[in-house]
Amino acid sequence: MAIEEIIFKTVKVSDKGQIAIPSDIRKALKIKKGEELLIVRKGDKLLVEKSSKVSKKFASEFNFMLKNAQVTAKKLWNNKEDEIWNNL
Repeated sequence: MAIEEIIFKTVKVSDKGQIAIPSDIRKALKIKKGEELLIVRKGDKLLVEKSSKVSKKFASEFNFMLKNAQVTAKKLWNNKEDEIWNNL
């Protein structure tokens, strides 16, 4: 497994609270003009990540939950003991 390169850059915050992502980082991450980014704060740290990347992560997590929900639902629906309610 390759070790990821860590790059440190400093940026200044504008009067409007804006920052500029250095061009070499934008190019490496293929961040285009107008692309949405997600900013997550944990304590005094910020994480900036492409929204599309995060969406893909959540989608795969959701698929896992959906599969388990379907398995559970089938077990409940195929329960012979519940057929008594059909005769009421």
